[in-house]
Amino acid sequence: MASAEPNLQRNLHLLSAEQVELAKVLVEMGQAHLFEHWAEPAVEDDEKKAFFDQVIRLNSSYPGGLASYIKTARELLADSKAGKNPFDGFTPSVPTGETLNFGDDSFMSFEETGVKEVRKAAFVLVAGGLGERLGYNGIKVALPRETTTGACFLQHYIETILALQDASCKLAEGECQTKIPLVIMTSDDTHSHTVELLKSNSYFGMEPNQVKLLKQEKVACLDDNDARLAVDPRNKYRIQTKPHGHGDVHSLLYSSGLLTEWRDTGLRWVLFFQDTNGLLFNGIPASLGVSATRQYHVNSLAVPRKAKEAIGGITRLTHADGRSMVINVEYNQLDPLLRATGFPDGDVNCETGYSPFPGNINQLILELGPYIEELTKTGGAIQEFVNPKYKDASKTSFKSSTRLECMMQDYPKTLPPSARVGFTVMEPWLAYAPVKNNPEDAAKVPKGNPYHSATSGEMLVYRANSLILRKAGVQVADPVQQVFNGQEIEVWPRVTWKPKWAVTFKEVKNKVSGSSSISQRSTLVIKGRNIFVKDLCLDGALVIDVADDKEVKVEGSVQNKGWILENVDYNDTSVPEELRIRGFRINKIEQLVKSEP
Repeated sequence: MASAEPNLQRNLHLLSAEQVELAKVLVEMGQAHLFEHWAEPAVEDDEKKAFFDQVIRLNSSYPGGLASYIKTARELLADSKAGKNPFDGFTPSVPTGETLNFGDDSFMSFEETGVKEVRKAAFVLVAGGLGERLGYNGIKVALPRETTTGACFLQHYIETILALQDASCKLAEGECQTKIPLVIMTSDDTHSHTVELLKSNSYFGMEPNQVKLLKQEKVACLDDNDARLAVDPRNKYRIQTKPHGHGDVHSLLYSSGLLTEWRDTGLRWVLFFQDTNGLLFNGIPASLGVSATRQYHVNSLAVPRKAKEAIGGITRLTHADGRSMVINVEYNQLDPLLRATGFPDGDVNCETGYSPFPGNINQLILELGPYIEELTKTGGAIQEFVNPKYKDASKTSFKSSTRLECMMQDYPKTLPPSARVGFTVMEPWLAYAPVKNNPEDAAKVPKGNPYHSATSGEMLVYRANSLILRKAGVQVADPVQQVFNGQEIEVWPRVTWKPKWAVTFKEVKNKVSGSSSISQRSTLVIKGRNIFVKDLCLDGALVIDVADDKEVKVEGSVQNKGWILENVDYNDTSVPEELRIRGFRINKIEQLVKSEP
């Protein structure tokens, strides 16, 4: 180790003044080992300069710089080694929030309020991950949300925001020029692919200047409990890095200057959403209405959760010293926390059949003014955690390098007690269909638990649409059970519509009348804006694709051979990945297409 600092001294002449200062910081913070194997001057000089280019990036992208990162890492690693409970001294209780029942008067009133408010909102999509965990090599937002139309997640999200923009403008008094901003947080893995997806599809109808991409940087890996930065095993002039977590979205927004820009143009809300939940926008208008009506600074979208279900619970934590906060507590921490604080049965269901602690689905609505105030204090830094995998019980060495991580939903941890933090609970069928598990993992899920796979994600879209139409008065047939990729799934009629047809339940009700019925084997695709369904009897496939300025009434009996689902072998590499991970493809045998330009 003694040779490390002289190695650095001999090479200092290569560095800029800024790089020399950073080198001093590294040495002072116990990181001299990074220079231990550096070559003599005039050997591999370009690689040495590249090392400091990386150090500058790591230093500038972390609030407080590398010195702060290393200091925090040492504290968290010491707590981890000591087995310190992060919730020591806190007692959990159920926070206050709003529980919605889809389609009732209260739900529709909140929806209407939300649609009015949405022109004062910006949307932030957290999309830093690839689909490898799903068995898909592309970016997750490029996956089809459903294969009946083939529209990908990003297309659906953008088209829904545009539909909300139009609906909000209709409710505005006077002229409305609203262009709702969309920010997408990308990473090294997804950035160029996301740019390409947007450009090759003309931004799915959005104006390019409505969309901003913010790229998340990775953070340095840690080799031991002293927080020594890990040298990349393949390159001695590179620090090993890993993703820091989606909590980085807050510091990226803060440093971008977008938040103050939005405030100055009159915006009031920031809505955060995840990359592969095909139903989340069903709950956005009503939840935004709740935020506006209840004046929540933070509103977490939630679903009922079964006790011990693998989904975090939204919990009020009150400390012995009087501090309190409303945050997501991970399911594996909630049960022991309850048991340790006077609830001997731990996390159990109440008389509703669900845990009293709502399930966090990681969609957040923040009021912009208080959000800017808080980030001005913190610089967007979110409380971090570390999860080292120790080699043995001595907890002295790691199986592999670790890093600090942060989660978007931990933002409320630093808020003052005066902050109004609540939640909005919706029925899971309406707003929760995450796609995150590959077929092998999904097939191992205990019977009765959600699969969270591409297979279930698509089928849940059809279920939600079928149930919405039922609530509007359409007779929709019950599903049948089928097995795809080892998962037993409810197969509903394949009903799907473009967001511009309806983004609220009121819009659906206004466009459906009379006595209509849809058989289980049917497919209904609605692609126009002014399509009215009345006394339709559908047994087969019907596609209505008309220009937005055309009004079409769909009625009468439609019967044909339709579109059928055919099993696909997951191991058949001749089939596209996006179909293999579902376990089925759609064979479009016969359909009626109603189209007018």
